[in-house]
This record gives sequence, structure tokens and C-alpha cells, in this order.
Amino acid sequence: MALKTRMRLIPENREVRFLDERWENRSSDHADAQYGRGHAPAVYRQWETKQGPDGRRRKVETFRFDTREMTDPLRIVVLGAGWTCRGVFKL
Repeated sequence: MALKTRMRLIPENREVRFLDERWENRSSDHADAQYGRGHAPAVYRQWETKQGPDGRRRKVETFRFDTREMTDPLRIVVLGAGWTCRGVFKL
């Protein structure tokens, strides 16, 4: 998974235009890759099967990434400075 947030500053309007792009490859087959643009928060997780203290096997989360952890702080700074945020599909 790759996530890119592009921003264009429009100083005369005190405006920032955001474009979020995502590339996902859920398998080793690159023909299966997916591309998306626009604001679409997502949470990505990886799991591993481990043996618990009771001897039973269970799934344990080994990785977690929420796209909002990256984009929300950018938006908060822009809005806190008195500027406007606009999501766009083309920069």
C-alpha cells in the first residue's frame, strides 16, 4: 500500500487543495493492483497466528495503519491557520 497526499497552496484565497491517492496491491500479482483518489479513510491491518497462554492458537494484530493519522494533522494545521481546505480530484 502506498499513500500520497498532494497539496496546492492558493495564497490569494487562503486555501489549500488536497488530493489523496492510494495504490494497493493485495497479492503478489501486480495485475491485481488497485488505485484510488479522493478522501476515503481506510485502516490497514496485518495479522499473525500465535499460540496464546492457554495453548490455543489465535490471531494477533501485528501492524495497523489508519490513513487519517497522516491526513488529519495536515488539515488541522491548515484550518488552525485560518485557511480553507478543499478536496479535489485533479491538481
